[in-house]
Amino acid sequence: MFSRVVPGCAVLALLLPLDVAASQPAADTSPLVAELSRAIQSHHQFGIFDDVVVDVEGDAAVLTGRVTSPEKKAGFGIRAAEVPGVRSVRNDIKVLPASAEDDELRYRIARAVYGHPAFWSRAAMPNPPIHVVVESGHVTLTGTVNSNAERALARSLAGGFGERSLANHLRVRGECRVSRC
Repeated sequence: MFSRVVPGCAVLALLLPLDVAASQPAADTSPLVAELSRAIQSHHQFGIFDDVVVDVEGDAAVLTGRVTSPEKKAGFGIRAAEVPGVRSVRNDIKVLPASAEDDELRYRIARAVYGHPAFWSRAAMPNPPIHVVVESGHVTLTGTVNSNAERALARSLAGGFGERSLANHLRVRGECRVSRC
């Protein structure tokens, strides 16, 4: 039997976080939150450079996160208001400032991540699971991946493009959000 060492695998193994906290199911399984999430994620303007978080307070939808245009912010607010059961919408989504440097950084990082064989199949999805949010050179990865190894790989692929900082907020599928645990 032949074995082959793939360069970078040893480094990747060292990058894996030693997370001892057990994953817990999300505490908020509200059907309204799920319906709002589906409505936002299926919006034709929702893309990999946006990050929108949906919550519910009573019968009000609360939208937070960051998007790349004011039209997207308005569109997501309208879409949330159309969901049955929502009486009002608090749209606290931040519109990122227009910047050619940030745009270039977004595209370079997205190409690096989704150009890797581990993520190819997800690049063609209607709503790819890894989002690249760039604000004034500060990069934040959000969304979901299948394992801690993929989380570390995505972080590794996203670095080294001249970003000021890189925050990895990717969650492993099945993990809960800190605010909902």
